[in-house]
Amino acid sequence: MNLALTVLEIVAPVFLLAGIGYAWVKLGFEYRIQFVTQMAMTLSVPCLIFVSLMQTEIDPAALTALSLASVVTYGAVTLAMLTLVLVLRLNRRTFAAPLIFGNTGNLGLPLALFAFGEIGLSYAIIVFAIMAIWSFTFGIWLVAGAGSLTKVVREPLVAGTVLGAVFLWQGWQTPLFLTNTLELIGQMAIPLMLITLGVAVARLQSGGLLQAVMLSALKLAICAGIAWGIGGAFELDPIAFGVLVLQVATPVAVTSYMLAEKYGAAAQDVAGLVVASTLMSVAALPLLLALLL
Repeated sequence: MNLALTVLEIVAPVFLLAGIGYAWVKLGFEYRIQFVTQMAMTLSVPCLIFVSLMQTEIDPAALTALSLASVVTYGAVTLAMLTLVLVLRLNRRTFAAPLIFGNTGNLGLPLALFAFGEIGLSYAIIVFAIMAIWSFTFGIWLVAGAGSLTKVVREPLVAGTVLGAVFLWQGWQTPLFLTNTLELIGQMAIPLMLITLGVAVARLQSGGLLQAVMLSALKLAICAGIAWGIGGAFELDPIAFGVLVLQVATPVAVTSYMLAEKYGAAAQDVAGLVVASTLMSVAALPLLLALLL
């Protein structure tokens, strides 16, 4: 009973905030998702990443171990999903990227924070940053046939990660007034991302529901299984292990739909994956958390 209550306390704020975004759209209120997303990814999330890394008390060696485990995990997930797409004879441009990349930002960061505290958030940011770099390069190549290394370098979240890592490594701190300012800006990130997730799901029109449910279930099982195995092989500490499994097991990201729309892939099929996997995560992620806690 205590475990069930703990899991509920962790996941309830996440899905309630997403529900607010969903209800907001259904009630007919305006929500400029492009503006909010740009503000979050350009300003708020980089500040959150920088301050979290700068203030973390985690051993740099532990962060290095998690970074290596994340790289290996996403490499294994990529190979597994490309094989799945080939075996099931799915369109690679449409299905490969959504099956590889999860919603480690909008959903993964808040879950890690609520489940494992500030240390969990710092770990989750590492996984999120590695996924984002892989997504902006190989992920875009899968959908459009061309990656963008220069885009990765220009991304504020990459700059926030690098600067935060340097400050952590050197033991530096920004002046208190600046730290407080950056921290306040960063605090916007998690509620903004969760509300935006709900808005995005409310506006999607899903297609191929049966196929979407099947692929979502396969994605969850394969990603969680790979992360569980590799996290154990790297002998990560319990919090890092839990964060890695949670982050990699997150549902299909809304950005996968946006990329499909932008580059001419079958966007409605991707929308179906986003909706099906997100709804599935309402039940799946609490169960996964119960195993990890």
